[in-house]
Amino acid sequence: MKPRFYAVFGAILQYKQGGGLCARSRESEISMNISRLNAIAAVTNYRATAPALDFSKTPAREIFGANVFNDRIMRARLAKPVYQALRRTIERGEKLDVSIADAVAEAMRDWAIGMGATHYAHVFYPLTGLTAEKHDSFLEPDGKGGAMTEFTAKQLIRGEPDASSFPSGGIRATFEARGYTAWDVTSPAYILENPNGRTLCIPTAYCSWTGEALDKKTPLLRSMQALNVQAQRLLRIFGQKNPDRVFATAGCEQEYFLVDRNFFFARPDLISAGRTLFGAKPPKGQEMEDQYFGAIPERVLAFMLEVERELYKLGVPVKTRHNEVAPGQYELAPVFENANVAADHQYLTMTVLQRVAQKYGMACLLHEKPFAGINGSGKHLNWSLGTRKANLLEPGETPHANMQFLAFCAAVIRAVDKHATLLRASIAHAGNDHRLGANEAPPAILSIFLGEQLTEVFKQIAKGGSGKAQAPGFLTVGVDTLPPLPKDAGDRNRTSPFAFTGNKFEFRAVGSSQSVAGPLVILNTIVADSLAYIADELEAAPARTAPALGAAVQAVIRKIMKAHGRVIFNGDNYAAAWQQEAARRGLPNAPDTAEAIRAAENAANDEMLSRMGVLSVREFHSRNEIYLEKYVKEVMTEARLSFEIAKTLIFPAAVSYQKLLAETALGLKALGQKHCTTVLDELCGLAAELQARIEALRTAIAQAGNGQLAAHARHCRQQVIPAMDAVRAVADQLESIVPDEFWPLPTYQEMLFIK
Repeated sequence: MKPRFYAVFGAILQYKQGGGLCARSRESEISMNISRLNAIAAVTNYRATAPALDFSKTPAREIFGANVFNDRIMRARLAKPVYQALRRTIERGEKLDVSIADAVAEAMRDWAIGMGATHYAHVFYPLTGLTAEKHDSFLEPDGKGGAMTEFTAKQLIRGEPDASSFPSGGIRATFEARGYTAWDVTSPAYILENPNGRTLCIPTAYCSWTGEALDKKTPLLRSMQALNVQAQRLLRIFGQKNPDRVFATAGCEQEYFLVDRNFFFARPDLISAGRTLFGAKPPKGQEMEDQYFGAIPERVLAFMLEVERELYKLGVPVKTRHNEVAPGQYELAPVFENANVAADHQYLTMTVLQRVAQKYGMACLLHEKPFAGINGSGKHLNWSLGTRKANLLEPGETPHANMQFLAFCAAVIRAVDKHATLLRASIAHAGNDHRLGANEAPPAILSIFLGEQLTEVFKQIAKGGSGKAQAPGFLTVGVDTLPPLPKDAGDRNRTSPFAFTGNKFEFRAVGSSQSVAGPLVILNTIVADSLAYIADELEAAPARTAPALGAAVQAVIRKIMKAHGRVIFNGDNYAAAWQQEAARRGLPNAPDTAEAIRAAENAANDEMLSRMGVLSVREFHSRNEIYLEKYVKEVMTEARLSFEIAKTLIFPAAVSYQKLLAETALGLKALGQKHCTTVLDELCGLAAELQARIEALRTAIAQAGNGQLAAHARHCRQQVIPAMDAVRAVADQLESIVPDEFWPLPTYQEMLFIK
């Protein structure tokens, strides 16, 4: 807390003068920030109300998947032919046999009702970035004054929500309302619990009456299908006559902040924007580096344990929890699973985090940059591809001799470089603009980190050599009682946006609030395109003997390295020198969302997405329009909030303190005492500057709407955001001199450190 010198001095003057010009009660001063004081009192006096969990009575292994219509339940409840047909669709991607749907619906209904469910819901994933659901009761009137439970194949397979009220980018007009949800058999149904009941939730795809995708799942399933087709082509070339289905896998590390709900509801910016639009740097931030992997606060750990318990029941394979770098920041990470299921589980994870936080009196902030000046949050997408039996990005002991691995790895190199604009656009949104390139997250320039060993292999092949890898060897740590540690083939690079980490790639630039479905769609599709390119090259080779195939693989890798090797960079992506080097290499750099989305709309991307059968040109362009419109809406919401908070909360606080200083100076002068107006002069100057900048922000907001979305987005980036930043700069200076008695908003010090 700041010294309350002026408040005490005012009270002394009141005592001396018997209540004259300087009279000011302590109560009136405190009333100016009563919400802050109440919030602090509530936080410091917090006591847990949720009942304690006891994993000794019900071990985690017994909880896991308890609320999921999973393989164990299906095997027990379905006739063998029905079960086998369903498994063929799930595991091999065979077309769903609709004749079995009645049996599945009946089994699913009986299981759900037995679990206490009264309703079912088709859960879908519209282009809002959130989930959507329409609940229907199992009960149907029986015509005799009673009711019966009903859930048919038709109700399982298809639903019909409104298709005109969700973003469609022009695909659906307001009067064109028909849309469909379609059961995704590859993602298991689950029971969602509520204190007053339970609901059977069925993951579904969502499309318009015209069959065009209006969601994130449909393109994801298409991209998985395209990836499988092209990967199997390559596996056949390498000698597998009937290769297993190939699918992408994903494991999404989720970073988030926790703040007490009393602070949250005292901050209009957190409520409506998800981030603080004002806030001076606290005396202590993250510079001590004592938060990362530190002891987890008791209240936070209790929250984490319940989050994990709820996710276990939903079959989400959460594995890791720890304190993150910034104060008040934490991370949760699952193990790998099928990318489509992982995307669904990511939605569930975000939902559970926010719901459980409320039970512990906290708000979970998923925004990429809730607090300025400290690290923001990402969602590192660990991506690989493989079959049920093998990881196709596993190098083995001698990666130089593993032709298959090198071919798949080369496909990723080509994909990331050739389609960098698409991959960059897949992570573009207003929140991520605050984080990318801010010495806490990779820059907007996409590059690949391979590590020393793999980089050397590819460089040698590019030069015409065999690409022999160096042996990893062992690490010695200088302690006799510790065993020698096997040395990894390469170090890790936390600054790289796309890093190879042993048998997978880590896409570190994904934002914490994002659905991972969008980045997965693009990643799967661009790799499928590159696999198709490599398969075409190898199928055209004159012979299929092992030596001839090896020579053909080396030849295609040389071509890829010559055209796309520029994307490999193992150095410090945060360094200014890399920005210059990347420009020299010709790597694209779209620093913000408005530029990134514009850069992605080109004929080459249109053609590739359409050819792979993932997004038609109309679907792709509609998405770009939706994302650009969302960017504009988010920035304009923040701008209006900044104007409102500065005008109605911060400026009045400054004026109130200004009045106190002026009255104090006059009182001292009347008493014949020396008086210094340095602080008053500074305050008057800042208050006047704040007024001017508030008016400049008002002008920027008023000029933004010109009817053209792209121009509006550029105006937001070039005019509105700088105007907001200018208001904040003065407001944060005022926070450093206005006493606590007057400051209306919970401070960074309070929100980040009072638990």
